[in-house]
Amino acid sequence: MLNLVGVKRKALRSYEPLTDDDLIAEIRELASRLRGLRVLHLNSTAYGGGVAELLVSLVALEKDVGLDVEWRTMGEDEAFFKVTKRIHNALQGQPYDMTDEERATYLRCNEAAAGALNGQYDAVIVHDPQPAAVRHVAGRRGARWIWRCHIDTSEPDAGVWAFVEPYVEEHDAAVFTMAQFVPPGLAVSRLEFIPPAIDPLSSKNRDLPDDLARALVGEFGVDAERPLMVQVARFDPWKDPAGVIQAYRLVKAELPEVQLALIGSMAGDDPEAWEIYRGITETDRDDDLFVFTNLVGVGSLEVNCFQRASDVVIQKSLREGFGLAVSEGLWKRRPVIGGAAGGIPLQLQDGVGGYLVTTVEQCAERALYLLRHPEEARRVAEAGYQVVRRRFLMPRLLRDELRLLCDVTTGTSARRPEERVVR
Repeated sequence: MLNLVGVKRKALRSYEPLTDDDLIAEIRELASRLRGLRVLHLNSTAYGGGVAELLVSLVALEKDVGLDVEWRTMGEDEAFFKVTKRIHNALQGQPYDMTDEERATYLRCNEAAAGALNGQYDAVIVHDPQPAAVRHVAGRRGARWIWRCHIDTSEPDAGVWAFVEPYVEEHDAAVFTMAQFVPPGLAVSRLEFIPPAIDPLSSKNRDLPDDLARALVGEFGVDAERPLMVQVARFDPWKDPAGVIQAYRLVKAELPEVQLALIGSMAGDDPEAWEIYRGITETDRDDDLFVFTNLVGVGSLEVNCFQRASDVVIQKSLREGFGLAVSEGLWKRRPVIGGAAGGIPLQLQDGVGGYLVTTVEQCAERALYLLRHPEEARRVAEAGYQVVRRRFLMPRLLRDELRLLCDVTTGTSARRPEERVVR
């Protein structure tokens, strides 16, 4: 079964005040070539993760500029999601000895998804490893197939990658956030590198008065008059919530009034998150340590308020495909401390937006520095805001997706020769 996901309407014209006129003009020119193109986005879940968050806005904007777009997700299957979570971790480097039964579970659900694929499409964009075998089962069906990888697969577990790789290579193109993420030996006819982006007009990122943000976080028991550190991320070992808590405790030893809020969204395809969440809430008891999820009323608007009310945003990832929360924090002109991993350094450099760290001690040291030097914190945050405005807002991602669709469906290049990446 494939579930059709509905999205709210969005209008490209609404983004014109936030970006360059040339970018908007290029989007409209590309869209004129693709008007009526039938596109399917296929992923595992409609809520709770970065991919779903991207598609909510991207699909709506693709519809607005004239494409005939559908977004569908694979049916809920607990056994499948347990397996694919392990595959997801293994492709990021965690050892995993996949059993024959687990391979069969993965293929069974991909076969069911392929069997439910009834529409006629010009392009199918398959997101991440969960539906990677649908192309193999379904056949071409007159469409161009694109595999969009949102995670760091630079050093995958060899056995798991050997299982997934043949399915990926049947696609017409593979898209990664950055060149360093391409697994060794991947043979596809076209490679593209497209970083994600945030939607500045979503409820998570739209402009809000600071007093409103502070009042709302106060409703959740946080003292808005005291220093606040915030990490917004799935409860996932790669996001290192344990390391963030350790860094917070080091900061608190020097600055007793500091608070930490960990905010995670529970996704339908991530059963591991509940184990990590329970581990934190049952063992790390502290009146100044707050743990929230979307299931207790902390949705996109509340995340927006927490980030705006924070003094320091943290994204201490050990592996990271991109880390949307980095750009989210910078867009709100808050300094960010990010793990020096994956796509985070694309958004953040030392002194421009915040600081990159590799250890708990570095994270604590940088957080203390920013908390004790608010003028410097404002300076680096403003520099990061300008980077996000230029490079990591949704219209740029829309432009890049339209360029790719032009390339793979019409056979004509939609970019300058030096921008094309073909192998």
